[in-house]
Amino acid sequence: MQNRPDDEARTDRPQPGDRPQPGDQARPDDHARPGAASRSGRPRRRSRAVAAAAAAAAAVLGAGAVTAGVVGTGAVTTVASGTAQAARHVALPPGAGDDGSGTGGPTRAATAQEEVGVVDIDTVLDYGTGRAAGTGLVLTADGEVLTNNHVVADATSITVTVVGTGASYRASVVGTDATDDVAVLRLADASGLTPAVLASSAQQAAVAPGTAVTAVGNAGGVGGTPSAAPGTVLALDQAITAGDESGGDSEQLTGMIEVDAAIEAGDSGGPLYAGGAVIGIDTAASSASSGPSFRTVALPGSSSGTVGFAIPIGTALDIAQQITSGGQSDAITQGTPAFLGVELAQGAGGVADPAAEGAVVSGVVPGGPAAAAGLAAGDVVTSVGATPVDGPDALSAALAAHRPGDHVEIGWSDASGSARTATVTLAAGPAA
Repeated sequence: MQNRPDDEARTDRPQPGDRPQPGDQARPDDHARPGAASRSGRPRRRSRAVAAAAAAAAAVLGAGAVTAGVVGTGAVTTVASGTAQAARHVALPPGAGDDGSGTGGPTRAATAQEEVGVVDIDTVLDYGTGRAAGTGLVLTADGEVLTNNHVVADATSITVTVVGTGASYRASVVGTDATDDVAVLRLADASGLTPAVLASSAQQAAVAPGTAVTAVGNAGGVGGTPSAAPGTVLALDQAITAGDESGGDSEQLTGMIEVDAAIEAGDSGGPLYAGGAVIGIDTAASSASSGPSFRTVALPGSSSGTVGFAIPIGTALDIAQQITSGGQSDAITQGTPAFLGVELAQGAGGVADPAAEGAVVSGVVPGGPAAAAGLAAGDVVTSVGATPVDGPDALSAALAAHRPGDHVEIGWSDASGSARTATVTLAAGPAA
């Protein structure tokens, strides 16, 4: 199965200073996923896997290395039947379980020209329970950056480092398209950046099977000089299915460029070059290698090496334009979702009275709006503003109608059965 160069190399434990700071993104409460929770009750972060539609499954190079805790996009996090189910991911060193090459040739250090406009993206996950790393492309001199959505999903803090200069910036999410796996970031106080060299329409149209390419990125999430993996285009307009290691949380990606370059975990969001210009962004890969987080499938006609997939740059730029222009659609999410900061129990195993009507709280995020309002484990949320809440899904839907910074009255019954209300200011959650 193909692993998403998920570009995110993740470590197993939080690092000093990883706790949320003022202005950091908080976990959104609007994407509850029953049964996919961490030990802290938060839904797990997906590590993507990809399958070639007409061939075999391919593991997305999702988070190259992973966290010990589980993280997710949901802010209303749900613990199915009150039991937290941690998703275990194992961080692999660069090239672990692989010979480090696709059929296109071995990887090498990127040249100075290949580093132009390339950035490393480092994220803190789930309030410091883990970290991840990926790659991105500078679009504008004032700090717009293009990357994959899965590179920043579930992040509670994002730092971007310009490879060519070493300058680091705090970043916020302008918007995301989880369906097409594209995200745009904004670097704080950035100016004078050198954008990536993007292929012209004519250069994009000239791409065909046999075109020589080079995939560049933050392989392994180690930072420093990017890796460069040479190869050739195998096919265009490919359809793949991306999902996590369990086969769940899948998404369909179409129009992909298939290459034989050795794309690795950490490369996601990085440039795929042809003729010195970016023709795509590295997104997923398959490998015949094995390992705890690098799933294996037999690809027809391939016994070794890696097959990678990239989103055509024209497609990615069209989506980025919709995001930056403020477009709204079923796929595009502007900014970050609203965050209340409660962990929920669902079903008979909930910590509150199973007969209670509402969303049963199993815990609250320290420092979040719910904690500030006085909610605690055992309480049952019954309303958001004028909207009644009869369960976790209803709470998620109610919060989805709000934006970070909104003042909203929350109604709940406490463990003793007394009705209470408080007005909270919703915080900002991570990208979906």
